[in-house]
Amino acid sequence: MVLDAPRSPLRLDSQSEGASPDAGQVRIQVAACGVCRTDLHILDGELPFPGHPAILGHEVVGTVVEVGPGVAEHLVGARLGVPWLGWTCGVCPFCRSGRENLCDRARFTGYDLDGGYAEFALVDARFTFPISRSYSDVEAAPLLCAGLIGFRALRLAGDAPRLGLYGFGAAAHIAIQVARHRGEQVYAFTRPGDVEGQAFARSLGVDWAGGSDERAPKPLDAAVIFAPVGSLIPTALAATAKGGTVVCAGIHMSDLPAFPYALLWEERVLRSVANLTRKDGEEFFAFVETNRVQTHTTSFPLERANEALAEVRAGRVRGAAVLVP
Repeated sequence: MVLDAPRSPLRLDSQSEGASPDAGQVRIQVAACGVCRTDLHILDGELPFPGHPAILGHEVVGTVVEVGPGVAEHLVGARLGVPWLGWTCGVCPFCRSGRENLCDRARFTGYDLDGGYAEFALVDARFTFPISRSYSDVEAAPLLCAGLIGFRALRLAGDAPRLGLYGFGAAAHIAIQVARHRGEQVYAFTRPGDVEGQAFARSLGVDWAGGSDERAPKPLDAAVIFAPVGSLIPTALAATAKGGTVVCAGIHMSDLPAFPYALLWEERVLRSVANLTRKDGEEFFAFVETNRVQTHTTSFPLERANEALAEVRAGRVRGAAVLVP
């Protein structure tokens, strides 16, 4: 499924598999690919268009069918996951200091690099993760971004006995399970009036659920904003106790409104999450190997990608949408 220009529908296309993998690459036969809100940001032109027909999708699960020079032959047949971060330079100060997520030359799956809205994908073997057989292909797909970004956001939120999650979509429905494993109380904030979303959050074990226009029963030690809504930042700061942290977990957010300094004062912290590192992935997949998290998914055939994106945009998917070739 190909995106030719911003704000145009994806089109079904048939292409040759192309050349064999280059050095360090593998060809993956895609079994499932999650639909992420970042895909919508690319589609809507909220992120700069990559300048070439794009194949979206960065929550990819598939099987290696061919390896390039320098890649061990035994990887053929391996099941791997492919995340958003698809390549970094490895030599800049950010890469050398363990912050490869900030590499200026980084390339991203489903954006700079062809992604998983396809039957096959060429990927850098270094930026893949083995996927536990305890997860099906569809179950595993949302872990590659919704899970990883939520995991990194929770890490940056720090020790938070009372945690708020603003925007209860694919990432939050995994993050709540991780937070519960950590012994945290979780307060879920959905779109105002989203009774079904609040019921879904309660079914996953949150301690309270309400609309983003409501206040939690107690001050929060930290809040993570998954919704791309800038006006939620002062709302979350107002709900956060002294010394608390508000983490913005999306790659794009609408403009922030002006807010009084008093909301930030008393050593509250406002910070963003940018991408992920391979270390995040290694630690997250080790975590889910021993602390099972359940992903709730709705599957769509690959050729119905436009429908899946529309459902995610409208907030009608509980958990995550996943495309299956």
